[in-house]
Amino acid sequence: MSRFPQMDSISELADFWQTHDLIDFEDELQEVTEPLFMSPERFAVRLSPADAAALRVKAHQEHVSEADLVSRWVREHLSAG
Repeated sequence: MSRFPQMDSISELADFWQTHDLIDFEDELQEVTEPLFMSPERFAVRLSPADAAALRVKAHQEHVSEADLVSRWVREHLSAG
């Protein structure tokens, strides 16, 4: 059974790691040979000032960033095709 903490509270985890060291769990660690987190690819999109302003308004109305809104539109378009 693992001795790693099993808790959902960030503050409890922070308290735990204030008094423990990762080296204390060396026998439970595994080497990871493939990337765990992949950075998303980024694309620059040229918009007219009017389109950029309309995008900004639409994103604000939907309470998301412009990038998140454009990403959602692209995913929707690609999955529809």
